[in-house]
Amino acid sequence: MQPAHLTQSAAREAVERLYRAFSSKDVALLRQAVTSDWQYIPEPPGQTHGPDQMIPIFEDLATALPDMRIEILDMLTQDDRVGIRAEVSGTQSGPLMGIAATKKPIRFAIHSFHEIRDGRVSKTWHLEDWLSVFRQLDAVPPKMNPPV
Repeated sequence: MQPAHLTQSAAREAVERLYRAFSSKDVALLRQAVTSDWQYIPEPPGQTHGPDQMIPIFEDLATALPDMRIEILDMLTQDDRVGIRAEVSGTQSGPLMGIAATKKPIRFAIHSFHEIRDGRVSKTWHLEDWLSVFRQLDAVPPKMNPPV
């Protein structure tokens, strides 16, 4: 079976809805943006497919980066796939991965590939540049510190 061909505007609409859900930490909007069997790769530990796996992550982000913003820098579309290069920005106002609030602004790159089905994201492969974040905060999460 051939994958469906997406128009550039349909791809942008689907992906922007997903990133709006992340920026606003809005689970209801996420449920509109993704399929009920949405796969987020790598999945959070112990989670099953679908949008509800993001509830604890959204709760953490709401505290850690309440002003988080995602800006799409580049988007490539082929058939039913969309590749994204984007930048996340915000102020670390609460604990982030065990790092106490610093009130420092951060910016970091994300790279994602999305599969679109019926106007919704059905699968996401996602990478974030956490090393850049740790350098900006001048801290490493406690579990990542090597033993002395």
